[in-house]
Amino acid sequence: MRDDKLLTRISALLRQAENTDNPHEAETFMQAAQRLATSSSIDLAVARAHDPVARKNTTPISRQITIGEAGKRGLRTYVQLFAAIARANDVTVDVAGNSTFVLAYGFESDMDTCAALYSSLVVQMVAASDAYLRSGAYKGEEFSRVVTRGSGWRARKVVETKPLSPITARLNFQSAFAERIGTRLAEARTAAREEVLNAQPDDDTASAAGRSETALVLRNKEIEVADYYKSESTARGTWRPTTASAGYSEAARRAGDRAGRRAKIGADREFGAARGALEG
Repeated sequence: MRDDKLLTRISALLRQAENTDNPHEAETFMQAAQRLATSSSIDLAVARAHDPVARKNTTPISRQITIGEAGKRGLRTYVQLFAAIARANDVTVDVAGNSTFVLAYGFESDMDTCAALYSSLVVQMVAASDAYLRSGAYKGEEFSRVVTRGSGWRARKVVETKPLSPITARLNFQSAFAERIGTRLAEARTAAREEVLNAQPDDDTASAAGRSETALVLRNKEIEVADYYKSESTARGTWRPTTASAGYSEAARRAGDRAGRRAKIGADREFGAARGALEG
């Protein structure tokens, strides 16, 4: 498991993001948490590459993570958020058919990072979507979905437009929120990797060698996780974050994207939002 002191530092950054009213500060703290997680992951991978005992004792694992109870609306967007966080931290996921849990594959330290980020960001997503619905901004908007009219040889697909309902507004809002969070974490991961790769000795030869070695270690880590996933996963098909029947609302997605950009995390008491389940 990753050093408890490191997880404490990551959690502290997330709490700072939660407690600030300044959206720019919230973004800075959240991305700092991801950069710290990425830098630490790289350090651990490099150290492991130079330690035969560590290579033998530290291997990818799988972990079942509970997302929510069966029948709860919006679980697919919770999964989408977790999957976005996982992609930024070298973790691959399979999703249960009813989206109540995911099977995560990767190194334990990276899974711990995913858990810390998800526990914080799922509160933000739920709180922001609750505030959006309470504002009534979705009222008067419309959503579109593809439906089949007729049957047999007369069947045809048409785009149907209807008034935007609260549940459709929430699903679109949270889906766009998760997408934006994924983009921001990926950017923070890329920046952290570049920073580590460029933080080499001044000597040009040593610098180039160091960058090559670190890049090779990271690539080997990705291959190790991919090989483990291939050997352990029994998933069939490809999971998609949304379904055609759910409907598409541009207005709700714009609002969710804005909230994802701000990364404003309110206190649980203020928004009355429950955290998404998270169990190992």
